[in-house]
Amino acid sequence: MKVLLILTGGTISMVRDAETGALHPADMQTFKAFVPELFAGDIHVEMVPFEPLLDSSDLNPDSWIQMAQMVYNHYDQYDGFVILHGTDTMSYSASALSFIFEGLSKPVVFTGSQLPVGVLRSDAKENLLTAIEIAAAYDANGPIVPEVCLYMDGELYRGNRTTKRNAEHFSAFKSYNYPALAKAGVHISYNRQFIEPYRGEVLPLGLMKKFETRVAILKLFPGITEEVVAAILDIPNLKGVVLETFGAGNAPTHEWLYRRLRNAVDRGVVIVNKTQCHTGSVAMGHYAVSMNLLKAGVISGYDITTEALLTKMMHLLGEIPNDVKKVKELLSTSLCGELTIE
Repeated sequence: MKVLLILTGGTISMVRDAETGALHPADMQTFKAFVPELFAGDIHVEMVPFEPLLDSSDLNPDSWIQMAQMVYNHYDQYDGFVILHGTDTMSYSASALSFIFEGLSKPVVFTGSQLPVGVLRSDAKENLLTAIEIAAAYDANGPIVPEVCLYMDGELYRGNRTTKRNAEHFSAFKSYNYPALAKAGVHISYNRQFIEPYRGEVLPLGLMKKFETRVAILKLFPGITEEVVAAILDIPNLKGVVLETFGAGNAPTHEWLYRRLRNAVDRGVVIVNKTQCHTGSVAMGHYAVSMNLLKAGVISGYDITTEALLTKMMHLLGEIPNDVKKVKELLSTSLCGELTIE
């Protein structure tokens, strides 16, 4: 089996300078020297880096396209792909790639670490080696996990279901509304009923690379003023808004909030209701305090993560720039397992 390791940067690729103690990106040879096991097993691993390596805070839609293009360029030569990535925005990148790929039928596994590869107690080796094994995991039917996923600290998740929850512990990520695809201990135990099944390479891999970045996140809070809401909704040429609401999709019943939302929707701004709760789903109309959102033309995001909703919105608005109705329809549809509609 052959796996391509795409190195974008992040903590996992850092080493400590012996003189200053400062962390800096490792060159390819130094990185390989810290993980000799990577090249000594039955899985043939090759590496290709971003040049230069980037902290994940600096990654953007162009970076997502670059990652996807690297997979695309080498798709026929490898059985699976692992993307080393900083943890801070990994959920955004994993979500974005799930929407970029069309006809994906091989594993694309994101992983990283909370401590640099050169640190004694680093979690980098375990995360990397297990991600490689998952990317190369095939059975008689084909690849076991033929989708974009994320592996950290013993658990494999669907990439567009993840959120970074912890900056301190090795268990940095969680999939709150969808079960883990696999758990790694002595053996890797796959929860196949939750994994997108392999259906063969029906279509050649395609890339949908257009993203609309004129979007925003508006998080409601008790005491929010009309001026704050207007500052977001009145941004010139705004195309979409992730509206982070309370509980099951609830919001203050102020007349001015309804009016501001209605005016934005009437101008063609796509507004999607996303609960601030990690677990659970938006259910507009269940409580009276969400009725104004329905009347204003806000649509439900169901149980999608903020990371997946934002990247999906950017993707759809980029690919279908002149059809707001179609964008809204697809935002309320599960395209690649990113949301559950009850």
